[in-house]
Amino acid sequence: MVLEIVTYGHPALRQKGSEIKQIDDKLRQLAADMLETMVAANGVGLAAQQVGVPIQLAVIDVAGVEDRPSTMKIDGKEVDVDSRMPLMLINPVIELGPEKEIGTEGCLSFPDITAEIPRSAGVSVRALDLDGRAVSFEATGLLSRAVQHEVDHLHGVLFIDRMNSATRTALAGRLKRMQRGGR
Repeated sequence: MVLEIVTYGHPALRQKGSEIKQIDDKLRQLAADMLETMVAANGVGLAAQQVGVPIQLAVIDVAGVEDRPSTMKIDGKEVDVDSRMPLMLINPVIELGPEKEIGTEGCLSFPDITAEIPRSAGVSVRALDLDGRAVSFEATGLLSRAVQHEVDHLHGVLFIDRMNSATRTALAGRLKRMQRGGR
């Protein structure tokens, strides 16, 4: 079922997600609905906060995105990214790599707004999957950026918080209108 994606101004977007203690059919259904919602909105990632549920759950799918390639390593070995998608990450913990890069980001909770955002070029991820199994991997490219963006959401951090001051100033009017419920 496609869920409503909340937009800037909704309080759930600023809430730190609760740690998930039990993986059950209700959580699996939420993850499936989030994935369907993300695909319907042409996104590559969606955090539970974006559908109004402040818990530590994110879905990501960068399969087929050729203009912004990704790499993924599991146990130090490179794997085919597309074959590992979609990712359902429960209680993810990330470690940022030292190298930084600037890239274009958008957010489904900020329709029609994109900006150049600095992020780590690589990230290491530890999380649980929907079966409660531990998953860990390293990522670069769009997958790294998507993981960092979604984990930020899980902690109430928005991509506008990572914009430089000139960009935020330029978007101030649009952001105020969004915050009040307009677009």
